[in-house]
Amino acid sequence: MSDINPSPEIDSAPEGEKPARHFRSLKDLLDFASGKDLAKSMEQMGDAGIAEPLPFPFLALVGQGEMKLALMLGLINPNIGGILLVGPRGTGKTTAVRSLLDLLPQADRSTCYYGCLPEDIETGGIDAVCPDCAKKYAEGQPLTAPDRVRLVELPLNARLEDVVGGIDERAAVHERMRIRRGILAQADKNLLYIDEINLLSDDIIDAILDAAAQGIYTVRRGPVSATYRARFVLIGSMNPEEGNLRPQILDRFGLRIVVRGLENANERLEAYRRVKAYLTNPRALINLYADEIGDAAAELQEARKRLPKVTLPDALARQAIELIQKMGIDSLRAEITWFESARAYAAADGRDTVSVSDLSTVAPMALRLRRSVFINEYFERQKSEEDELISLLAALDGSKKQKS
Repeated sequence: MSDINPSPEIDSAPEGEKPARHFRSLKDLLDFASGKDLAKSMEQMGDAGIAEPLPFPFLALVGQGEMKLALMLGLINPNIGGILLVGPRGTGKTTAVRSLLDLLPQADRSTCYYGCLPEDIETGGIDAVCPDCAKKYAEGQPLTAPDRVRLVELPLNARLEDVVGGIDERAAVHERMRIRRGILAQADKNLLYIDEINLLSDDIIDAILDAAAQGIYTVRRGPVSATYRARFVLIGSMNPEEGNLRPQILDRFGLRIVVRGLENANERLEAYRRVKAYLTNPRALINLYADEIGDAAAELQEARKRLPKVTLPDALARQAIELIQKMGIDSLRAEITWFESARAYAAADGRDTVSVSDLSTVAPMALRLRRSVFINEYFERQKSEEDELISLLAALDGSKKQKS
């Protein structure tokens, strides 16, 4: 694995041009950015006096290597199945998620209020889109435009109708019935973040998880119905002090990250310095990490392109499945998440084949919190009952043979 604070390889460049930097792996880049010392830089940072909605730089987060790695793997491979951050308050969970904005990729986005896409016409005909988009399509105008992936946050007070969608009031004014898109449809090809997910009502959680698993969902309001795409990366965070998640909800999350407070005093001091620098002059702090953020965004883009080529050897997969079975994990989502995470990690390292080291690195994130004491005890009780039944049946069969 990488050094404690690895340095990048710097290529020579012509005079006046910026030399290119290369990191051995994505993890090396995270370690390098996390280990930067801001003591000298802070002396030159004055108060800008300007209030701007600028997120804290993702790579300026101190420590929390597993959390940062999990979030970046989720950006590389959405098939990981979502990320759950579990930890006490004040450990940077929400800050880390909101800091992803500078690393998010580009996606083709619908320019229509109702989210019409060219594939809607390909699968359902011209009547599958609104009249305005049907006209655009006939005239050869594009229905989409490139746009950056967004972070969509679900409010804690959201209603089920806000999440899935309801009757469009704008259309109702003109005596027409149309379903307006809900938050799930707006999250298509985006990141959907749910803070304090353990406090949401069961019906909303069920709707979100079903949509995330299928990639689509259908809304019916009286005689009107609409089906929307919901292909998003789901990120949730929670403080276990405030309540636990239901087991079936916990199982739906691919990676589970236990976020603890920083234990090293020097790291806590450095974290304070960076927060102080951000509160004083956020843009200056962001500029200090601009190079690393650019490197990380480029690494993620290359990893996404390489991901389809990455394979997992069958022999290695069988060994991994044996490990899962020895752990007593029943859910098939365990190996799906584990293998997809390992593929993403290999892609980030610039390799086309998953290795044992890749599986070992992501295993804790993918396999923790998957065993159920209740289920194990339940199956043991059932096995005892079945053994007793088989024994009685054998005795009954034996007595019948003696009588005959």
